[in-house]
Amino acid sequence: MKNYPLWKSVTVIFVVILGIIFTIPSIIYSEDSSNWYLQNKINLGLDLQGGSYLLLQVESDVLLKEEFENISDTVRIISRNEKTNFVNIVSKSDYIEFTYENSQSINEIRNELISNYRDIDVVINNNKMKVILNDNFKKRIQESAIKQSLEIVRKRIDESGTKEPLIQKSGKSRILLQLPGVKDPERIKDLLGKTAKLTFHMVDDENTAALKTNKAPFGKIIVSDYENPDIQYLVEKKSSVGGENLVDANPSFDPSEGHAVSFRFDTTGAQKFGKATTENIGKRFAVILDGVVITAPVIRSAITGGSGIITGNFSSQEATDLAVLLRAGALPAPLKIIEERSVGPGLGADSISSGKIAAIIGMMCVCIFMIAIYGVFGFLANISLIANLFIIISLLSLIGATLTLPGIAGIVLTIGMAVDANVLVFERIKEELNKNNKFMISVKNGFQRAISTILDANITTLIAALLLFVFGSGPIKGFSITLSLGVLASMFTAIMFTNFLIHLWFSFSKNKEIKLT
Repeated sequence: MKNYPLWKSVTVIFVVILGIIFTIPSIIYSEDSSNWYLQNKINLGLDLQGGSYLLLQVESDVLLKEEFENISDTVRIISRNEKTNFVNIVSKSDYIEFTYENSQSINEIRNELISNYRDIDVVINNNKMKVILNDNFKKRIQESAIKQSLEIVRKRIDESGTKEPLIQKSGKSRILLQLPGVKDPERIKDLLGKTAKLTFHMVDDENTAALKTNKAPFGKIIVSDYENPDIQYLVEKKSSVGGENLVDANPSFDPSEGHAVSFRFDTTGAQKFGKATTENIGKRFAVILDGVVITAPVIRSAITGGSGIITGNFSSQEATDLAVLLRAGALPAPLKIIEERSVGPGLGADSISSGKIAAIIGMMCVCIFMIAIYGVFGFLANISLIANLFIIISLLSLIGATLTLPGIAGIVLTIGMAVDANVLVFERIKEELNKNNKFMISVKNGFQRAISTILDANITTLIAALLLFVFGSGPIKGFSITLSLGVLASMFTAIMFTNFLIHLWFSFSKNKEIKLT
């Protein structure tokens, strides 16, 4: 090995040994483990492992309704400041029309409303003012809703412990969710089916007439109880503090109430919570989750520490799930499941078995071909091909990639492509030997002159794989990942490992010549 640099020998041996070591967990161990080494194994995708497929629709119409309510409240406040009363409100799907007693201050109201809201059109006709939500407004609301929903769904799924989920946008207002290994998606559906909008409101226990007539005065709303819908509360419409100020929530246990959820606010939330409890000692404070009151305790003393506890006769699982929802944050709009499918593990097992057979047959054919064409050189190239497979599997394990059926296709394709570089090198060596050069000089020149061609061919493949990864989704990305790793591993094994094996053979073999047929 005197003609082969020491640093190259060490690098090649080190990489190949690491490839073998980090392939072992994927080949031998099938159970999950807390051991760091055993955790480094290939994750199987939905089509191989089985699991659940959900397609979710973001109900952005709810957001538009909330925006209409906010605009209505804003118009009420502006009209009151202008000392102008309206006598009627007509609300439709894309506009609200206010009818005033007169048109005295209607232009001033319009100008102030436009200054508060972007992308709305306000049309005045005598004493009527029509507020129209234009397409830019609706588009902005929809894009914001889908973006926030994606992040919150991802947080909720991660908190639930599901491994390697696929969560991505599908169309303008849908979210695609693939959950490998999840046989019963009911708990996931429950987690995603709740908006988890948490707010804290002061309760008005004095105005009993409003509850009897079921008509809330301005600035207040009537909300039902979580456990008993017949029980209703009159609460302030404006929340004292919201769930957006929560920084942590965990299941806990209260000696008198049972399972509960403890929470902690950020600095802003702690100040709001402390102020609300300080100014309203003796009054009830309602905790509202998704439009229902889950608890409404009496404020016994000021709570200035920024933390508290939510009780509501929860079970252990309900308390755990509520804590997950609160930590992940509230969805901007409800999610509706419009498609659900389950993939059985039997189909995945068949796919894996077929992939193994295809890989073995492909490798055997390539090995036979290389030995038949190049003899000893072909045998060394086959050893390099096996090392190439070890490196690919170990890289997939280390980066936590998810292997799908197209990914297996990428590996099988790589097996066929892996020897291309060796073929180029061997043909160059043939040309050098035909010039009556010495064997090792021919080997050296063959590798040096083939490198540029190998790089050109493989870099173009890498660029194509990168574009597939960037613009593709799901299975296409899985294919691009295995193809990219396969190309990189092939270049390493062809340029460095095969060269190392030839020098190693030359150092220990008595025959100092190899004939390339």
